[in-house]
Amino acid sequence: MMSKERSFLTRVRQALPSLHPAERRLGDFVCDFPGELASYSAQELASLAHVSKATVSRFVQRLGYENYEEARRHARAEKQTGSRLFLSTSVDAAGEQSVAAHIAQAVANLEATFLAITDAQASAIADAILGARKTWVIGFRANASFASYLQWQLTQVVENIVAIPGAGQTLGEYLVSIAPDDAVIVFGLRRRIARLPLILEQIHKSGAKLVYITDEGEGFLSSATWHLRCQTLAPGPLFSHVAVMAVCQLLATRCIERAAFAGRTRLRGIETLNDALEEL
Repeated sequence: MMSKERSFLTRVRQALPSLHPAERRLGDFVCDFPGELASYSAQELASLAHVSKATVSRFVQRLGYENYEEARRHARAEKQTGSRLFLSTSVDAAGEQSVAAHIAQAVANLEATFLAITDAQASAIADAILGARKTWVIGFRANASFASYLQWQLTQVVENIVAIPGAGQTLGEYLVSIAPDDAVIVFGLRRRIARLPLILEQIHKSGAKLVYITDEGEGFLSSATWHLRCQTLAPGPLFSHVAVMAVCQLLATRCIERAAFAGRTRLRGIETLNDALEEL
């Protein structure tokens, strides 16, 4: 039975020092390309790692699994968490991905993402942000960068907007202030923090309008007012966030457009102060 305390890769790393040479070679290979075990049969993995099928069988048993299929199920489950390690393959590592491959995937990601967003949705989200008592933007880990960027862009036309949590502060100090007439934008792209569902539940209880921005692997959140899913496929081991930034651009631009005269007045005021302070 699979241990809930130890991940698949933790088992491999802890076992490495005690493995026989052929098993250790396989262990090193799996540490570098764990997605291969999740995707291939025992025979295919043996061929990729240049070991025998018997070595693969002994290897998974040393990790505490009854058989290869049990180990593969655990690896597949861990792959679904979004770890970048599981995106890297031995084939990719053998050569460089072309610039054309990156461009083609980025274009495909943009098209797939924006096909799922209508003009009416974009305008409704912008109206909710502009009409909110306060707009909160939340993101953790890599998502914190997206939250900070969108907050910075929206500040051009939205006065009461904040990216949370701030340094040295707990999220509870902010969640307690979220009200029904607020708008909350949450970035939940993998890998998501474990307590994110609890945070989303608290936002739902507040009655605020929720814009949930995730990757394509996240199931639709029924409690979200709007759930925007961004395609993040890419050549190589890293996720592509081209579509995420494009969605941020769309929302910020639509807010400026919908703000009309009030938005233009605020923009002019910002530029006037920038000139007077000689900051730029």
